[in-house]
Amino acid sequence: MPGPLDGIRVLDLTRVLAGPWAAQNLADLGAEVIKLERPKKGDDARAFGPPWLKDAQGRDTGESAYFACANRGKKSLTLDLAHPKGQAIARALAAKSDVLLENFKFGDLDRYGLGYAQLKELNPGLVYCSVTGFGHTGPWRERPGYDFMIQGMGGLMSITGERDDRPGGGPQKAGIPIADLITGMYASIAVCAALAHRAKSGAGQHLDLALLDSLVAVLANQGANYLATGEPPGRLGNDHPNIAPYQVFRTADGSLILACGNDNLFRKFCEVAGCGSLPDDARFATNGKRVANRVELTRLLSEIFLRRTTREWIAGLEAAGVPCGPINDLKQVFAEPQAVARGLKMELAHPTAGKVSLVRSPMRFSATAVEHGVPPPTLGQHTDEVLRDLLQKSTSDIARLRAEGIV
Repeated sequence: MPGPLDGIRVLDLTRVLAGPWAAQNLADLGAEVIKLERPKKGDDARAFGPPWLKDAQGRDTGESAYFACANRGKKSLTLDLAHPKGQAIARALAAKSDVLLENFKFGDLDRYGLGYAQLKELNPGLVYCSVTGFGHTGPWRERPGYDFMIQGMGGLMSITGERDDRPGGGPQKAGIPIADLITGMYASIAVCAALAHRAKSGAGQHLDLALLDSLVAVLANQGANYLATGEPPGRLGNDHPNIAPYQVFRTADGSLILACGNDNLFRKFCEVAGCGSLPDDARFATNGKRVANRVELTRLLSEIFLRRTTREWIAGLEAAGVPCGPINDLKQVFAEPQAVARGLKMELAHPTAGKVSLVRSPMRFSATAVEHGVPPPTLGQHTDEVLRDLLQKSTSDIARLRAEGIV
């Protein structure tokens, strides 16, 4: 069956990651996504290499892996939005679209006649989603926002990394651009909710998504810990602020993550580890006591974990139902039997690379399966198709637009 968003057309005016990630989610769900890109240069992310996709002979194609990660399922149309004719084409496409995604600086698209208030007059049902660093209100609304700086400004780096008094201590960013990605995820949810509202009311609306807002929202328990106490939490490395033991331990040949989320799991762990008396020790009898006495508990368990290999620990703990796991590199991740069984790695045919390996969407539906059939597009790959089929431009019309540098 078609995807759940089959019949929805999305005009994607975003670039780099946060906006493109949202648009890719919508494409995965079956929407038709038309990505507008600058002639000749395209999305900035096209230049974010190496690494580049390889062709069948192992040669670089010039298509960046970064761009490929966030743009599958889309059609690429090159268009000069600084030119009045390009703006007219964009307005015509918006009039025929259900959703418009954009991540321009506050007010930029208004200058092109492509702001929400302007497009609402053309298409009252349009769901218009803006993704910016700081949102469309507040004193910082005109400031540019980038993932790294948002991770710092939004508090994530104050709780990420080893403690200052330990080797390697200090603030760390996440290993992925989490502010961009989580904003893209929130934008996807917001668009789907606005489409559900439109189905009942017939009215579109403006969605205002900000990287700062989104990152602060996902501070989750750490944000709640601060609001409950007034004390900013600090960095704990791999330790959990509210649960113990819930951390990394060195084994005889590597490392292991132990996740004892309750008292019963801690008791089971101690039975496997041969330290069955620990749960009866008043210092460690409850989770709260273990958190309070984390340093001594860690000292005791660290000695115990060195007695066995990672594989031996995992075998014993899994048999007892105690959550644990290794720390995989990405080669190991995609080789894990569970990852293979779930098909997390997939391949799509690609016009220049021959094929491209990508990560499958994690969304699974029983009735409207997510189907991946369209690879990340080459720059302007669908320009003629979109102008011809959607806007009824003739071959000569398109040739004139191309000669003028509009497309």
